[in-house]
Amino acid sequence: MTPDETLIELLERLGSMRGAPVLIDSRALRQWPTSIVAAMIQQGLLSKASPAKSAVCTGCERECMMPVHLMSNATGHVQALMVCDKRDDISRVPVAIECLEQRQASGDSLANMLAALLDLRKADKTGSETARWEIGLLKGAKHTSHLVLTADAGLLLSLAGHTVAVVEVLTFDDQAFKVDKRKLTRFVDQPALGGGDVESAAQRKERLKKRVQVLTNKGIKAFLKTVAEEEGISVSRLKQLLAEDDEPKKSKS
Repeated sequence: MTPDETLIELLERLGSMRGAPVLIDSRALRQWPTSIVAAMIQQGLLSKASPAKSAVCTGCERECMMPVHLMSNATGHVQALMVCDKRDDISRVPVAIECLEQRQASGDSLANMLAALLDLRKADKTGSETARWEIGLLKGAKHTSHLVLTADAGLLLSLAGHTVAVVEVLTFDDQAFKVDKRKLTRFVDQPALGGGDVESAAQRKERLKKRVQVLTNKGIKAFLKTVAEEEGISVSRLKQLLAEDDEPKKSKS
């Protein structure tokens, strides 16, 4: 299996589960290329999960899926075994503990990875229950848009009224994941008619005010500098945006 095939398989499994956690057992992980598995773990896409409670029995050629029992001796050493109920000549079958190790991926971990790759400050809202995750605000040359991940008959990214499959913009190349940011920013600067994820001036001002308030409540003194750096603008420009009226001033008669 190639890295590209591995990524596609994982994304398809996540999509079919609507972003709910997907478990990858040790046997599957060993079949995946080590390079992409290492990158998935490093980027946080794959995290440790609880040990598997069942595994394929190696006691005979039938390879039945059997429950695993954990037992510890007086010294605290833990052993895993299966009890065969299919044949009289097998009884207990030992299981290597490392064979029970699992990793998991989810819509949350994918959204976090995408936010990190795009250098976005991920929104606090996550949507495991709604299969919708707000990744952050993506800036183009002309506009800004909310980038949203959804899991409904596949994993999709929505922004500025456009929709694109995750697999079309997320790739694995040269030991690392990459996102086609240029393609996404083109969508931002060419919003579709009625694209509801484009941020208006009033919405931006309100978002900036809330962010400033959050930092103020946390006791961060350099809150203006922090927000300005997050937005990629100067402090003076931030002050200007916060001071702007939501509605144009009426000319005096």
